[in-house]
Amino acid sequence: MKALVTGGAGFIGSHITDALLDAGHSVTVIDDLSRGRRAQVHPAARFVELDITSDGLAAAVADAKPEVVFHHAAQIDVRESVRDPLHDADVNVVGTVNVLRAAVDAGARRVVFASSGGAIYGNTEQIPTPEGHACLPESPYGTAKLCAEAYGGTFSRQAGLEFVALRYANVYGPRQDPHGEAGVVAIFALRLLGGDPPVINGDGTQTRDYVHVHDLVRANLAAIDGTPGIYNIGTGVETDVNTLYRMLAAECGAGGDAVHGPAKPGEQHRSCLDPSLTREQLGWSASINFAEGMRTTVDFFRNAS
Repeated sequence: MKALVTGGAGFIGSHITDALLDAGHSVTVIDDLSRGRRAQVHPAARFVELDITSDGLAAAVADAKPEVVFHHAAQIDVRESVRDPLHDADVNVVGTVNVLRAAVDAGARRVVFASSGGAIYGNTEQIPTPEGHACLPESPYGTAKLCAEAYGGTFSRQAGLEFVALRYANVYGPRQDPHGEAGVVAIFALRLLGGDPPVINGDGTQTRDYVHVHDLVRANLAAIDGTPGIYNIGTGVETDVNTLYRMLAAECGAGGDAVHGPAKPGEQHRSCLDPSLTREQLGWSASINFAEGMRTTVDFFRNAS
């Protein structure tokens, strides 16, 4: 199969590229390298440096002739979306429409879209949260992802494009970007390994559902031929930030209490995804528990430093 991965030089996209190549598929990666790293792109993949909002995207996708497009290029920072919602919408809505249109024009069969479970649902009344729950995003980022899902449905109905939206929980693991404000496990791990206490925003009782990137990759591979639709990709297990800090500090061999700062706007208090539908329809469930996953992540940053 010919596959195309947008954002394939980034944290998640590079892992998906590796797995597709390992499975015998040919892969074209499109990435503007604004956050991704060229060194993370597998040498067997064909690489095109391009912004997904560019007018040149259609020609690049047509040249790749993909059967399946894995769309992971995005503005990923919730807080950045609060600071600059126009830029967030340009990348995450307009850019996604550009990818969908290019996929249809190139004759692609399916688009697998990297969506966001926590950001889309907002503060929910049901934990773990199923796909059928009302979506009340607390940030422009979540609103943009929800809008992009709606566009995927429109292209499916109008053009026959098979569309799968994977609503990710909080993804962590090797290659996660420890800089900026996205990726709390990577940020905390790098600071703890360097002897600098990380800052917990708010009182630390906010919870998230942490899913390892290797489990996420398996979900993307399952989505190649699975039933089109919207699926949660999470563990169904909540972990609060204070617990995360204690576990990471122990793994890094660091002592001392956490430093707390003010809470950040646009972030919900609890987030945990119900993966039941994904298990039933795609045959996927998470297999890496959080303690094991943290060990591999800390080892990666320890060896990379």
